[in-house]
Amino acid sequence: MGLGQRLGLTRYDADEHYKKALVLYQARELDKAIIEIGYAIELLPGNAEYYAARGFFFLEDGIDKEAKQNFEQALERYPYEMLAHYGLGMLAYKAKKWQEAITHFTQAYHADPERAETLYYLALAYHHDMKNALALSYMQQAASRFDDQQRKRNAEKWIKELQQFQE
Repeated sequence: MGLGQRLGLTRYDADEHYKKALVLYQARELDKAIIEIGYAIELLPGNAEYYAARGFFFLEDGIDKEAKQNFEQALERYPYEMLAHYGLGMLAYKAKKWQEAITHFTQAYHADPERAETLYYLALAYHHDMKNALALSYMQQAASRFDDQQRKRNAEKWIKELQQFQE
């Protein structure tokens, strides 16, 4: 082990690249964010969160194959990585693989039960899988957790739609 690793400098440098990648992502500079998170991964290749973040950047950039590979690499390092399960759920949802989406969104939900987006897509996956009672329950939970008013309104519209299946 080198002196830098013993002093924690490698982790510090990796985290600095990670923070820079997040700023670039927020600025919608996805190519630069992907490059920057790559530097963090080179410095600390065992960090599942970095792979999950890079997977999410790829997902947002529409590069699904790379996104999937990074999410899977994150789960190899830490099987409970919320963002990796959420990302794999989104990929399965896009591919209309409802059971796979439900499995990954459920894992993401267990990792972070307060995340409204996970509940929202879990509800939609259940709806597409014709399990509308579960869909309604999860959508109600999602609506109660959204801070963003537009997203809350979308969830509330879905609640009305799903309630029709209960009558």
